[in-house]
Amino acid sequence: MAKLSSVNKNEKRKRLAKKYAGKYARLKAIAEDETKDDEERFLARLKMAEIPRNANPTRVRNRCELTGRSRGYYRRFGLSRIMLRELANKGLIPGVTKSSW
Repeated sequence: MAKLSSVNKNEKRKRLAKKYAGKYARLKAIAEDETKDDEERFLARLKMAEIPRNANPTRVRNRCELTGRSRGYYRRFGLSRIMLRELANKGLIPGVTKSSW
C-alpha cells in the first residue's frame, strides 16, 4: 500500500490539472503558433509559467485504484500488476483468464 500522503498529493495534482486544462491548452496553442509574432508567443509562455507547477498534466502519476502503487500500472484496467493478477486469478475481472498452453 502506498503512503496516503503520496496518493493524496496525486489526487490534488489531478484536480489542479483538470481545473487549469482549458487555460493551459489555450496558452500552449498560442505559444506554439508560428503565425503569431514573437512577443505574443513570449507573453503566452510567461502566463503559462504563472500557472501552478502541479497543474501540468505530465506531473500526474498513474496509480493503482486499490493500492495506490505507482509502478507496474496497467492503464486498461487501472490496476497494478499485482492486483491485476490477484483479481484475475479469483475471476473478478471479466474477460481475463489465466493463460495455459
